[in-house]
Amino acid sequence: MSGFLAGLCVAVLPLLAAGFWLGRRTARPPGPGDLGTPVEHATFQTLHTASLAAPPLRAGLTEETARKSARRLRSLLGTDALCLTDDMRVLAWDGVGAHHRTEIMDRLAGPLDTGRGEAFELTCGTPDCPVRWAVVAPLTVDDRVHGALVACAPRESAVLVRAAAEVARWVSVQLELADLDRSRTRLIEAEIRALRAQISPHFVFNSLAVIASFVRTDPERARELLLEFAEFTRYSFRRHGTFTTLADELHAIEQYLSLARARFGDRLAVTLQIAPEVLPVALPFLCLQPLVENAVKHGLEGGAGTCHIRITAQDAGAEALVVIEDDGVGMDPGLLRRILAGEDSPSGGIGLSNADDRLRQVYGDDHGLVIETAPGAGMKITVRLPKYQPGVHSAGRLGQLPRD
Repeated sequence: MSGFLAGLCVAVLPLLAAGFWLGRRTARPPGPGDLGTPVEHATFQTLHTASLAAPPLRAGLTEETARKSARRLRSLLGTDALCLTDDMRVLAWDGVGAHHRTEIMDRLAGPLDTGRGEAFELTCGTPDCPVRWAVVAPLTVDDRVHGALVACAPRESAVLVRAAAEVARWVSVQLELADLDRSRTRLIEAEIRALRAQISPHFVFNSLAVIASFVRTDPERARELLLEFAEFTRYSFRRHGTFTTLADELHAIEQYLSLARARFGDRLAVTLQIAPEVLPVALPFLCLQPLVENAVKHGLEGGAGTCHIRITAQDAGAEALVVIEDDGVGMDPGLLRRILAGEDSPSGGIGLSNADDRLRQVYGDDHGLVIETAPGAGMKITVRLPKYQPGVHSAGRLGQLPRD
């Protein structure tokens, strides 16, 4: 879908450039300081104006985004006035003739219902009003009309009709991208809810049982574990932010491991090696903790021996490299492939597939989990986190450096 939208944008922009040049054909000639031919200059101006109008529209069609983009869109068309509407009212009007708002909304019922553009003469009792014609171009997303772009001019113009249709198509693409962004956000939130639901009732019960066992024999230890449990659950169920910092995620992991060590004692040995310079790196919320929980579960599964877990976070130039290793029972590579493909979901498998999916969504397919495993050979999971990615940032505080 994103490739189709990008292709549509590429196809539409030359038409916008042509419309801009035609609308400006009577403007002053380029001065000595101007670069390129008039057509090249018009193309540059069109692309620049379109780039300024796009960011507000990527947030959807609202009064604020319409107001911010209307002036740029009017500049693209070179008209005396332009307005953006939803299916109920005028959201923004730029230029002269704002007293035509009511008349235009009364005439939009047909275009909004059919999704077809229309041009009509405006009735106006103001002798010096410069706008006498309106061109309506519907704004559609997924074949549903969300509103309209209306360009107003002194006279009827076939060029304006075509140019308004192309600009409206470009606006519709931006609105569709905004809708896709919202869908992706909802998907990520749903995946986080799935991870929260995965917090095993057995883990909660066992943690509280361990805490209770220390109440009489070591009250101070019980108090510390209770605070760790409270902090861990508060972090896991927080409601703000899609992203967190590596420091905060590692701090939550240390709280989880404190509870696990209290339960399993000497059977669980954990080594952490964290480079301080990677602590501020932002990453998807609850992305690493399920991987550590998976390591604990499979590391202690099927035996009474000691499970060794090693967690490292290193600076790797433009990326932070996080590695989680255990020497547990491992996994059949074929089963692992089915889990990551969503074809199989054994207990705990949702953590691996969920983390892999979210990393690919945020950073691209080349940043999915890299997992090395075999039956009886433990598991090694490598995560590559870009230090900078557009749209990935966390406003949260930096957590504490995990204790050795």
